[in-house]
Amino acid sequence: MLLKRIAICVCLTFMILHVSAQQQVSVKQAISQSDSILSGNRDLPQMLILGSFHFAYYNLDAHKTGEDEQVDVLSVQRQKEMEELVAYISKYKPTKIAVESGPITGYLLRNYEEWIAGKRSLGRSETEQIGFRLMRQFGMDTIYGVDAIPLMYDLYDAKDSTVLRPILDSIYTDWDFRSDDSSSQLYTDWYNFDDQLALQMSLKDYFIYMNDDWVLDKGYGAYLTGDFKLGSFEGADALAMHWYSRNLRIFRNLQEIVTSPDDRILLIIGAGHAGILTHLFECSNEFELVKVGEIK
Repeated sequence: MLLKRIAICVCLTFMILHVSAQQQVSVKQAISQSDSILSGNRDLPQMLILGSFHFAYYNLDAHKTGEDEQVDVLSVQRQKEMEELVAYISKYKPTKIAVESGPITGYLLRNYEEWIAGKRSLGRSETEQIGFRLMRQFGMDTIYGVDAIPLMYDLYDAKDSTVLRPILDSIYTDWDFRSDDSSSQLYTDWYNFDDQLALQMSLKDYFIYMNDDWVLDKGYGAYLTGDFKLGSFEGADALAMHWYSRNLRIFRNLQEIVTSPDDRILLIIGAGHAGILTHLFECSNEFELVKVGEIK
């Protein structure tokens, strides 16, 4: 009987020590170990998302920037700042550059070749001002267009469009991009403030600001106000089929251009896309995401 009690005590002591040992794994250690499992201890291609304002100010978005508030990237001072910005981005040492363009990029390469040959000046776009300079610095001979049309357009032009179009039209009936709810008004104030920041800050500092995690998150939050609240689900469905679908397809296009774990891809894209894409790459176990403010 005594031996039986001793055996039970030994077993209980072992169980307590085992549980205690399990509890000694910290949250930080658990996350580190989980990350090691998901990464497979393999080298991952790197991704740097450079969210940008459109240097040519196409003003195709809901917020329009007045001419007197637009940054002239071709001015002497801004060109000096552009060189500083490009020098900073170049520390990332990209091996591939992707831009907000369709997959056919022959026209971009012709412009690049003519610039290299001294037959033209750099255009105003961020693709040329930033992308072309980095292509020359790192000896690249191609540029990748990764933009995509959203699912909604595919559905609207599908073979069954006579059935689908009335449904799609009903979702977009009241969508006008002129929301006047209180949250949207605060975003209008922020966008106006942002226009002033662009004029007051150097290009390098402004790009670091634009690509800060807080700024990206709040920028994406703008899509969750205003027209997003139309009906029960109309606004949510429109956002999913249009904006979110487009960014998921851009993500897929970026997956397609990876050919090596040594790839260091630079994506130059409108800052409105950067919030969603950053979240997608943070969640992926196939890439190492590099933040703009962390370039060394």
